[in-house]
Amino acid sequence: MLKNLKMVKQVIFGRGCLNQLDTVLNQQRQNADNDGIVFLVDHVFKNGTLKDQLPRQDCDLLLWINTDAEPTTAYADQLKTDILAYCSKPAGIVGIGGGSTLDLAKTLSILLTNSGSAKDYQGWDLVPYPGIYHVGIPTLSGTGAEASRTAVLKGPDKKLGVNSDYSVFDQILLDPELTMGVPEEQQFFTGMDCYIHCAEALSGSYANAFSTSYGEKALELCRQVFLGISKDAAADLMMASYFGGLSIAYSQVGVCHALSYGLSFVLGVRHGVGNCMVFEHLGDFYPDFVNEYYKMKAVNAIKLPIIDGSRLTGKELDQMIKMALFLEPLWENAMGKDWKKRITHQRLQELYLSILT
Repeated sequence: MLKNLKMVKQVIFGRGCLNQLDTVLNQQRQNADNDGIVFLVDHVFKNGTLKDQLPRQDCDLLLWINTDAEPTTAYADQLKTDILAYCSKPAGIVGIGGGSTLDLAKTLSILLTNSGSAKDYQGWDLVPYPGIYHVGIPTLSGTGAEASRTAVLKGPDKKLGVNSDYSVFDQILLDPELTMGVPEEQQFFTGMDCYIHCAEALSGSYANAFSTSYGEKALELCRQVFLGISKDAAADLMMASYFGGLSIAYSQVGVCHALSYGLSFVLGVRHGVGNCMVFEHLGDFYPDFVNEYYKMKAVNAIKLPIIDGSRLTGKELDQMIKMALFLEPLWENAMGKDWKKRITHQRLQELYLSILT
């Protein structure tokens, strides 16, 4: 059966489009029983001027989101409690930040209309009821969180997305001006998330005309940005992120993301950094893309952090392998339905040890 893809309903793109958020939210306030809006904003903006640009009213709630670590199901549950102490059902949620903040906004939209914990919905199509109205405004480009149906969280037992049609944003605002102050190294790691999304989608067995069309354009834009030939890098990378998210929405990621999830879950490695650490060792799987990645890394003078793998315990290694193997759709996309014949516990152990030494 072919996928019936849920896409973002409305999109505004362009420099300064954050100024249109008031108009967007006023329409929602008029259509809702409760006119309070919850703003989830990355805490890096707490001492800046962004908060003064938000069209907040007295009935609204502003929550600063701690993004020092990747979001967890426990943190999502705590934010749900904080919101319910303010209002039983807000008129909407606005997520402003990188992928972590956007994923929390998607998750909380669902948690406010569905019982239980965020960990109950980690998986595919486990959410029974639609969430509340939610808006995504990325301030980093690359994750594709603004376009996807996935909200990735670290739970007590696994790192896995809340994958649901109800996760998809009702509205997104893509304002390149919001990414202008991002440190170059951070933007590289986040941008490589997009690049690797597309490399895996284009190379996989799930590839199709839809995913390929968006993926090829996203790759072209990533190349222009990270090889230093873009005339408007902020706008180009923002569109690459959006197109990359759409590419994997009708396809899937692959080997790099499967292994990166294990690194993140066990060792706390941030997603973009973990992707780069893994991708450098995947020449057997994606040779042309890995070679091109190295060129972009050199042009941007990027150095990866070093993780001392000598302290890795056998239990931790097994946890990483178990986490990676759990992501079966990723392996099937990368290697076909018979992937289990080639991807063994021993093979993944060798890969992880090569990454961490």
